[in-house]
Amino acid sequence: MKIMPFEDRFRDDLIFMILEAKNALGRVPGLNEDLLDIKSNYFDKGDMFWIAVDESNRVVGSIGFHLDRNSGRADLHRLFVKFNLKRQGIGTALLSVAESHLISQNVKTIFVHLGNGDEWFESRHFYTKHGYTEYSADRMKKEIL
Repeated sequence: MKIMPFEDRFRDDLIFMILEAKNALGRVPGLNEDLLDIKSNYFDKGDMFWIAVDESNRVVGSIGFHLDRNSGRADLHRLFVKFNLKRQGIGTALLSVAESHLISQNVKTIFVHLGNGDEWFESRHFYTKHGYTEYSADRMKKEIL
């Protein structure tokens, strides 16, 4: 597996992987609009979006962020791992790449929105394991600087 900045040639595979991951969680798969044009929704704004690809060049994970340079904070988005490859370190590797990049950008706090309800128990556990703390019913954060 390798982690790399998103490239347009992976768009359809990324979307399929995320829809499949949502379906495996029992959620109605819906498409997040930002995924249709990652270049304008992330890169053109100075933000980043990475994908994890396997040895067959298939997308197996993703993560992105939006950075607020004025406040020194960032919001993580779209951390997904292919449903049958969870608990193999892919999510941790993606999060590590994003956090390292944010540290180099002098970000002080990273936020993540989990959504409402118990369906986010895996995300809550994952982020807690990586030093994030809950500060409201559907949000977590981590101080990194």
